[in-house]
Amino acid sequence: MQDTTQTPPAPPAKVKKPLNVIGLIALITAALGFIFACIPGALIIGWILLPIAFVLALVSLFLKDRAKWMSITALIVSIVGTIVGVSVFLAVVATSVDDAFGSGTTTVVKPSDGAGVDDGAAKEEPAAEAGTRKNPYPIGSVIESKDWRVVINSVTLAATDAVLAGNQFNESPTEGSEYILVNYSVTYIGADPDGDMPAFVTVEYVTADGTTVNGLDKFVTAPAPIDTMSTLYTDGTATGDVAIEVPTATAGQGVLAVVPGLLTDKVFVAVQ
Repeated sequence: MQDTTQTPPAPPAKVKKPLNVIGLIALITAALGFIFACIPGALIIGWILLPIAFVLALVSLFLKDRAKWMSITALIVSIVGTIVGVSVFLAVVATSVDDAFGSGTTTVVKPSDGAGVDDGAAKEEPAAEAGTRKNPYPIGSVIESKDWRVVINSVTLAATDAVLAGNQFNESPTEGSEYILVNYSVTYIGADPDGDMPAFVTVEYVTADGTTVNGLDKFVTAPAPIDTMSTLYTDGTATGDVAIEVPTATAGQGVLAVVPGLLTDKVFVAVQ
């Protein structure tokens, strides 16, 4: 008897999909872009390569009969690389700002409780521990930031006559007020070879009731004004006065608010 059983046909051989060349290029480009995005000095290269990789990955995803895994991987790497690149860029900007404007930390070296000299020794304290309105530093304290050193040399109360005599265009103070003269020195202790101007080093007067006034509230010229608009180089110093209009009744009860540069902590110094 003849066997009529039929052998089932063999399954068709699985056809291997052709190489996705565009996907491979996208993956390589994304990997290179990711690497460059992590290097601060080569960020721009990463930012050029990553968008290219992203576009190529999208194009390769829509190619028929091509492997997709490289396209998907390239897409993911390009997105993650962009996020990393932005993070690195922000970190670089933050560091650059800090280098340009100095640290926010302010330190103060105040004279000892004796005559101000103790074999050359002085007591250094973080500004946060002292220098408040209720506990101001004494006149002569050395206030430092990363780039600037400020010293309040003297404060002259009831200096209206001296201010008016110093410049014929100076106006008399408002009734009930007087001018005081604050003499201070600013030294550039930064390392920028181009130097810097002490324009952002400020000295203001805070009244007993908490109101801030400064030399710009009423435009007058001190007899020996300090120059804050000329460039100082390392160890260069500018010294002079600023005239400030303050209430006569409480002139000696206020304090000076000193800011030794942009983005630095404010500290307070007594007026007498």
